[in-house]
Amino acid sequence: MGRLFGTDGIRGLANGSLGPELALRVAGAAAEVLGRGKARPLAVIGRDPRASGEMLEAAVTAGLTAAGVDVLSVGVLPTPAVAYLTGLYDACLGVMISASHNPMPDNGIKIFAAGGHKLDDAIEDRIEALIRADTPQRPTGAGLGRVRSASAAAGPDVPAKYSLAGTHERYVEHLVATTGEDLAGLTVVVDCANGAASEVAPAVYRAAGATVIAINAEPDGLNINDGCGSTHLGPVQAAVLEYGADLGLALDGDADRCLAVDATGAVVDGDAILAVLAIAMRERGELADDTLVATVMSNLGLHIAMREAGIALRTTGVGDRYVLEELRRGGFSLGGEQSGHVILPAHGTTGDGVLTGLHLMARMAATGRSMAELASVLSTVPQVLVNVPVSDKSLVAAAPAVREAVAEAERSLGDSGRVLLRPSGTEELVRVMVEATDPARARQLADDLARLVGSF
Repeated sequence: MGRLFGTDGIRGLANGSLGPELALRVAGAAAEVLGRGKARPLAVIGRDPRASGEMLEAAVTAGLTAAGVDVLSVGVLPTPAVAYLTGLYDACLGVMISASHNPMPDNGIKIFAAGGHKLDDAIEDRIEALIRADTPQRPTGAGLGRVRSASAAAGPDVPAKYSLAGTHERYVEHLVATTGEDLAGLTVVVDCANGAASEVAPAVYRAAGATVIAINAEPDGLNINDGCGSTHLGPVQAAVLEYGADLGLALDGDADRCLAVDATGAVVDGDAILAVLAIAMRERGELADDTLVATVMSNLGLHIAMREAGIALRTTGVGDRYVLEELRRGGFSLGGEQSGHVILPAHGTTGDGVLTGLHLMARMAATGRSMAELASVLSTVPQVLVNVPVSDKSLVAAAPAVREAVAEAERSLGDSGRVLLRPSGTEELVRVMVEATDPARARQLADDLARLVGSF
């Protein structure tokens, strides 16, 4: 068994590599690591609407309660909502059952520590060690955990604050309160990806005053991310044009990411969203140290736009967890990825696509400017990405000949481009990325480097 945890929790084919047996062991190990020392630990569990989520939630619940952890099941909610509720209810851990933007047959388990924070590598390693160890001694009798379903009516065993309406409303109210802008007059199309935010996202935007046209908001357990959402922008682009909307927002299956389109249907990616929000926050004096955090995959255009705006840009490895780590380490107030993960630490502990869309519209309302005008601060530099299959990605990436070729390519580009070569986190591939103001030059350098990498 290789390392279970990837860049965003554990994922696999539901009832295949990720079955109920593994889910039960993961839950038990997480309870041991994160619930230790608590007299009566509590865990919050949510999921996206995948059919397999019902099975995996049952297994996770069994693993937690068998370890003596009480469980609050909040039903279908976005990942950031589960993180928020983990902190709100002072739970020792939160569990989100979702494979995010992956297709329906897959599923995943994301674990949050107390406060709704993602786990660092050291804690993940401790959990993995326990998963591989013998079954720990379990409590019996009154020591077993109990299950509270937030979908049940409030009663003696289910406090009113745990009602389904309560959990949903608390999250909606929390998001709306993050901006004081009235969105009246704005019309937005929101593609919910038939996912976890199918109810919550339209509710948030309507509560903030916008006119909302929701599409792909009828999950049936099988249609999540199916030709829709942030990985398939065609539907939201078409709907924006059909309804004459001011903008469109596309979420992924668990709503921790958001991409946008302007009134013409042009895509506004994560880099452009970060640029818009960074400039807005700097103007309001809310951008800590005038610094934005992004990953090495962000386009060179973002670096240029931020430099021209007087904003420093710090880069991290690929994955929103690394952005989060840098945000917390430096006390910064905005970070994210080109893929649409945007993190606003003042309002949440993880990427939140619904929140991102809300703040984009708030900027439009505050300035009276269109999405296209706001996004025009960033001019994307042409980028070429080549995925090269190799037998040993780490060995190839570290080879002296490859390093020297990358250095030579960087010298030839100077300030007009950049080169990034990195091993894939999930496959035996080396990714070669070249950006240059001259597209032909970018293609030539990428192809030359790819040939060299492929020769090993």
